Amino acid sequence: MLAVLLLTGCIANGGSTPESTSPPAASLQEAPASNAPLETTQASTKIPVYWIGRSKDEVYLYREFRDISGDGNPVTTALRIMMADKPLDHDFFTPWQEPGSLATSISGKNVITVDVSRDAFNSNLDAGMAQRAIQQLVYTATAAASSSGLINSGQQIQVVILVDGHTDFMAFGQVRLGQPMSRDASLVAPLWIIDPQEDNALPPGAVKFNGRTTNSSLPVAWQILQDNGNGDRANLLTGQTKASGEAGQLGVFSFSATLNPGKYEVRVSQVDASGQTDESTTDTRLFRVQ
Repeated sequence: MLAVLLLTGCIANGGSTPESTSPPAASLQEAPASNAPLETTQASTKIPVYWIGRSKDEVYLYREFRDISGDGNPVTTALRIMMADKPLDHDFFTPWQEPGSLATSISGKNVITVDVSRDAFNSNLDAGMAQRAIQQLVYTATAAASSSGLINSGQQIQVVILVDGHTDFMAFGQVRLGQPMSRDASLVAPLWIIDPQEDNALPPGAVKFNGRTTNSSLPVAWQILQDNGNGDRANLLTGQTKASGEAGQLGVFSFSATLNPGKYEVRVSQVDASGQTDESTTDTRLFRVQ
């Protein structure tokens, strides 16, 4: 039987407000909403959270897994992290502000209702960035519900956003809220690294890298750079790998490298049909081997 969450509220504890971020400009995309694939059930101590990041001239949604403790409402917990915390990856940001109140519920028809106070919207965004911020919330809420087993990932799920209990609020002065929303697949990053996460410390020897791609038919080019100690990074290793999954569909990829102690950066990009690396799909991670 499908688990149903009761509406549960969270009141801000008076912590410091995150520093405001000046997001890069982003154009409003006209692509129709689509039901992008949901996350599968994960370990109960991890929760997926989406952030906004730039890859060359494009602005996409990227996912991180965050450690959590306790048995609170996972959807509320994930959204609270998204609005009040900073991403692990320094290339990502959130335009949301910590809300005074936040509550979520899930209906038996796979509709998540998010009721948030209006102070969460205290950022000045253009139309394109406002669209991405709303989708950031939609992706995070649906990911948290799916990965924690609260909804069936094989079914469509929608999100209704209320502000102080009311519909028709203009989010960031740009997007009207109150109607059911689905994931917009055009806004999620084409490629990202799952492991290691930013600033992870790994043991020396064989290091395995994992990631996901929206198009399994395109090879993934990878590059490992080593910090030379003065802030510069020199190219150490390069290669290509293929993602698993049906051609043209979401897939996962992995590759390994033997590394000595040091500071490193890993970069991954899709390779287009002409064999060229598509820099607009690049994702990076900084990590240490020690």
